[in-house]
Amino acid sequence: MDERLAGIIESAEPEQLASGFEFTEGPLWYSAGYWKFVDIRTNRIYKLVPGGQPEVVREDSNQANGLTFDLQGRLLMCEMESRQLNRWEDDGSFTTMFDRWDGKRLNRPNDVICASDGSIYFTDPGPRMEPPEKEQSINGVYRIAPDGTMSPIITDFEFPNGLALSPDERTLYVANSRPDMVIKAYDLRPTGAVDNGRVFANLALEGQEGVPDGMKVDVEGRVYSTGPGGCWVFSPTGEHLGTIVLPEIPANCAFGGPDYKTLFFTARTGVYSVRTTTAGVKPPGAV
Repeated sequence: MDERLAGIIESAEPEQLASGFEFTEGPLWYSAGYWKFVDIRTNRIYKLVPGGQPEVVREDSNQANGLTFDLQGRLLMCEMESRQLNRWEDDGSFTTMFDRWDGKRLNRPNDVICASDGSIYFTDPGPRMEPPEKEQSINGVYRIAPDGTMSPIITDFEFPNGLALSPDERTLYVANSRPDMVIKAYDLRPTGAVDNGRVFANLALEGQEGVPDGMKVDVEGRVYSTGPGGCWVFSPTGEHLGTIVLPEIPANCAFGGPDYKTLFFTARTGVYSVRTTTAGVKPPGAV
């Protein structure tokens, strides 16, 4: 473990919890005592009880990627293949929340978070699409307001990917995976508008696989972002405190466990965890 992270990470080494996947993503903790995550390339969503074996809970997931809860505790899913944001209802059915903006199909919704007022934010990158398929002129970050209306709030990214909120929800962090490989921070207004966009951290690192991707924040405001070589840990001011190195390059991470001090990683063919000294921010709708 990176010596610079002493006092932040308790584990001497990451623990592998399961393996045999193709490309894992979208980790999320349930207080009933299990994780959910996706395997994008096999179109599956898994459930994993710590110490147990992974169980498929959804086949044909439309390349589900980022997962989170809404305020009612229902599962929200970014689906890249269907090009929509979906909600998994309590009765097992699925509701399409949004698949279009301004009459045109979304690109490939990637990651999603929910704020304490019920606002939902998600990223919609499009660089990997064939030109005839791409209907949107932007690669946007969108907000769904508590009244259900949706609008883009950031439109100047090339590849918006992971996103997170500061503990006080006054700052929105968004990863730009390509070409700049930076995390940008924005002041988030009560109306849901953003301004004062600035580079929070630069993750460019030659010779290392990985890009700025999934992010989470702990209760002291530190930002944990997967990126080249592992999971980068930043202070609230953007100082690089160190990197958590895993056996595989991680794409996303999430806090969980009964005390929210277990940091879970989806990393290519496996899923891993480390223990932290500080709890992560619990999603407002967590169940």
